[in-house]
This record gives sequence, structure tokens and C-alpha cells, in this order.
Amino acid sequence: MLSKEGRKARLVLADGTVFEGLGFGAEGEAVGEVVFNTSMTGYQEIITDPSYKGQIVSMTYSQIGNYGINSDDVESSGPQLEGFIAKEFFDFPSNWRSETNLGDYLSKHGKVGIHGIDTRALTSHVRDNGVQMGIISTTDTDPENLLAKVRRHPGISSLDLVSEVTTDTVYHWDRPLWQLHPQNKIIETKDRPSVVVYDFGIKQNILRHLVGAGFAVTVVPARTPAEKALEMADSIVLSNGPGDPQSAPYAVETVKKLIGKKPVLGICLGHQILGLALGGKTYKLKFGHHGGNHPVMDLATGKVEITSQNHNYCVDIQSLNDQVELTHRNLYDGTEEGMKHRDMPILSFQHHPEAGPGPNDSGYIFNTFRDLVKNW
Repeated sequence: MLSKEGRKARLVLADGTVFEGLGFGAEGEAVGEVVFNTSMTGYQEIITDPSYKGQIVSMTYSQIGNYGINSDDVESSGPQLEGFIAKEFFDFPSNWRSETNLGDYLSKHGKVGIHGIDTRALTSHVRDNGVQMGIISTTDTDPENLLAKVRRHPGISSLDLVSEVTTDTVYHWDRPLWQLHPQNKIIETKDRPSVVVYDFGIKQNILRHLVGAGFAVTVVPARTPAEKALEMADSIVLSNGPGDPQSAPYAVETVKKLIGKKPVLGICLGHQILGLALGGKTYKLKFGHHGGNHPVMDLATGKVEITSQNHNYCVDIQSLNDQVELTHRNLYDGTEEGMKHRDMPILSFQHHPEAGPGPNDSGYIFNTFRDLVKNW
């Protein structure tokens, strides 16, 4: 159950709180904003989600690594987070789809992990005191040294993390959702509505769902001019991604030029960038929403969806001066989860309809957007 290496490691938070444990994954140090994720499964999707760039993720579920890693369930080319925290790390996975163990996977990609700490105490501390920077080290275990290092970090709100995770090239995507018994059918793109997806840190499950909903999908870099994107497709999707939306002003300026020209769907960071482009404001949550068990109400129907979430920022709907209608609300804390424009073909959501990991209650959103595009 314990890491084979058994090497000592420390986690030090910016407020001086110290946790001692054992290292797994790569040797070295990792600095990032410490957040906790409440999903019980899906650590592989979480680790490879580009939205976690700049962050160290602690899993609240106690046993991590027990079903290993496979090449089908990744959300990007590899681990994107800065560091990883677990209560119990298992280096002997048991699952018919497993191809390698979690420790070796993190080590291969140079990502540092720590386990054997009280993640309940860490979660409570972050919940009560808010997210803050932290450092994991397997090479320097002096708390004073580590505290000095983490306090020198400027914080992720000052960084343009989108530029670090976006694609460098334009590419087409035609792969659907994973199936237990794949049909091996060729995905025809003829007569499908076309969509350009701005990659601010895209999760591949968004692309899989768009294919499944009937779109011909093209992915473009975050700095793609609006004029070029409008020439390429019938509609636009603004993807999820890491960091503070205000740290990517070029994206906000681009979206301003897209508004009203073609149907637009915003997801997570894309939702926040859209809110800023419409002239609104965003604000930072105390400890964010990260997990697969967040209840969200559809205000039009009263239906409650259990959703997958990963964000530290929200759109202040009231700052948009009645341009939009609030469509969804988080039942944990009442924060805004969705909006639609009153006059233009725009839908936008803070939670993750693509899940990966998480429940699929909100997957219908992709079909709703497809219908909006076809009607438009």
C-alpha cells in the first residue's frame, strides 16, 4: 500500500503549515496553488486536465492509484498539474484496462507527489483559510527553506497559464466517446454543423462530446484571430482552462469580436472569458469548486443535476446589467453556474458538461448547443 521508495517528503503551505509524508512519482519540488478535489474516482482525468496547470491537487478520497493508468482516459497529452497529494498511494493497481501504475506515470512526466499525510486536515485547512500557494519537496525537507521558496512565488493569478497549455497548431478531431464495444465506424463530417473550439486548455472529453452531438470539430490556438475563426465554422466553443481569466486579456478581446456573429458556447474558463467580453466582472472563490458531486439547479425546470466542476473563479451575473439570463445555480453556495444571452445565440456554463471524470447529468448541453446552431 505504501510507496516502494519510502522517501521522506514535505508539503509546506504559504501560511507556514507543514505536512510530513512520503514521496512518490518524480523526485524534486513542485510549487503551486493547493486545492482539493472531492471526486472518488477519476484521478487520471484530473491529473491530465489542463485546467489544473499551476496547481497542486489533493484528493479527498483516501485510496488513490488502485486501478492504475490507461491511455484511453487521458484528457490531454499527459499530467498538467504541478504536484499531487494522496492519503494512500497504491503502486500495485488491479484493473483490466490498466497499463501502468500512477507512481511510474507521474515519474515519467516529472511530476512530484506526496502521500501518507492527513488529507482531511489539509482539506479542512484550505476550506477554512482559503486556497494558497504550497510546495512539495522530496529533496529539501527543511520547512524554513521550503517556506521561503513558496513565498517567493508570485501566485498563479499573475501568470498567463493559458499560453502554456494551448495547442500550437490547428487540428481536426473526429474521435467519439470511448465505448466498451467500439463500432469502428468512420465519423462522417459531411452535412455536420462545423464548430471551432478555442483551446484555452481543452479537455479531450469536450471534443468527444461535440463529435457525439454531431459536430465537425476543429481546434485552434488561444490567440487565433476572431476573423479567421469566423471563416472556418458555423459556431464557436470557448474551452475550459487554467488560472485567472483576467490574465488572458487577448482572449477577452478576441471573444468580443465573436459575440453576435456566430453561436457561442462557453465552458468553465471559456464561460468566464465570455462574461468579461460582455462587459461583466469575475471574482475568486475562497477555495473553489473541484470535484464530481456538485448539485446544480436548472432554474427553468427546477431539475437538479450532479455535476463535475473545476474552477476558482465565477462570473458576477449582476455585473452584466441584464444582458443575460441566469440559467443554473450551484446549490452548495448559491454561485452562478450558467447563463444565456437574451438577444444573441450564446450559452455559457461554469460546470463541466463533458464530465471526465464525473456524472453525465449535464451532457445534454452539447445537444442543446447543436440545436441552437442548426436553428440559427
